[in-house]
Amino acid sequence: MSLRNIGIVYRKELVDSLRDSRTVISMIAVPLLVMPLLTIGMGVLSLSLVGRAMNETPTVMILGGADSPHVVADLNRLKDLRIVPARPDFAEEISDKQIRAAVEIPDGFEAKLAAGEETAVTIYKYEGELKSGFGADHLQRFFRDLRERTIREHLDARKLPESLVRPFDIRQKNVAPPEKVGGAILGGMIPYFVILLCLTGAMYPAMDLTAGEKERGTIETLLCSPVSRTHLVLGKFLMVLTASIVTALLSIASMAVSFDVGKKMLLAFTGGAASPALQITITGKAIAAIFLVVLPLAVFFSAALLAISIFAKSFKEAQSYISPLMIAVVLPAVAALLPGVELTPALALVPVLNTSLVGKEIVTGTYHWNLIALIFLSSSAYAGVAIAIAVKLFQREDVLFRT
Repeated sequence: MSLRNIGIVYRKELVDSLRDSRTVISMIAVPLLVMPLLTIGMGVLSLSLVGRAMNETPTVMILGGADSPHVVADLNRLKDLRIVPARPDFAEEISDKQIRAAVEIPDGFEAKLAAGEETAVTIYKYEGELKSGFGADHLQRFFRDLRERTIREHLDARKLPESLVRPFDIRQKNVAPPEKVGGAILGGMIPYFVILLCLTGAMYPAMDLTAGEKERGTIETLLCSPVSRTHLVLGKFLMVLTASIVTALLSIASMAVSFDVGKKMLLAFTGGAASPALQITITGKAIAAIFLVVLPLAVFFSAALLAISIFAKSFKEAQSYISPLMIAVVLPAVAALLPGVELTPALALVPVLNTSLVGKEIVTGTYHWNLIALIFLSSSAYAGVAIAIAVKLFQREDVLFRT
């Protein structure tokens, strides 16, 4: 094997690819823009929309309550609610977002409260709708306060201590560092996007260096050069791998900077009230470890894309062949986001899923070095098989000259 010949092919393909604006966009521009837009842009937009919804005065409806005038009067005096007259089609109005929520006060509500009898208030809302949830929360808070006040009045009337109805408190205390909490919440998203960008960064070069050359009619000229086909395919493979690695590196670096800038912006926007998700921190050690586990996956993607693309007669046909590969990569990467899915020795052998799971652990600051080594070795084995298949296909005339 001649490393010189492989290097010549690699340099030739690298120069040609860098002259192509589409390759530069997929390899450099996309990873540099995706992470800032997702972290900073989406974060600020989400907070803005939630803040706007919280500042809106919810429109609610009171159902019943004719014999509970004091409760109805207290509800009408609330400044953070707008009460509208009761109508029989309240459920449809909530579903159509004409009102946000409704509360049904049962008959004899105040009398039962005074007598200490059991009763229930029903709050109707649009489950999953943000503004309806805020309206229901306002009503929930009012009746919770009313319940606490009623309990205190009954206890005072009987000269009993409040501890009688709540003899002890139940407290939960977090013992995990803030970065682990933030990593557990958002850590799964980071390797998912790195893997996805690693794949997309290699897609266009792989298709252009195989199906694209077939379509342009330049592959025949390349095959006539005094370079073996093994050297040709390895040179092309190194170019695709370069695109994948550069995309992965840029996406990881962009991700680290974006989270740092995004945290500062969101903390300033919320007045310093930090949520656990904002405690996520990406250290240099984490960046290096994520790159280490993504590297063999990038080799696997590059070889697999090259092998699939060589079958196609045109660039468009190559895109249709690669579409199923996108699904095969996205599904296991998304599976790592599901609750309860944790890294085990068995899952460490599942390609893509293993990298996504270990990336999630790395972001939280947990390093299972034995599983990281197992993932690296298994991914390297899959990558070696994919390279061997790509080299074998490049030596078949019926594949190279399909019509």
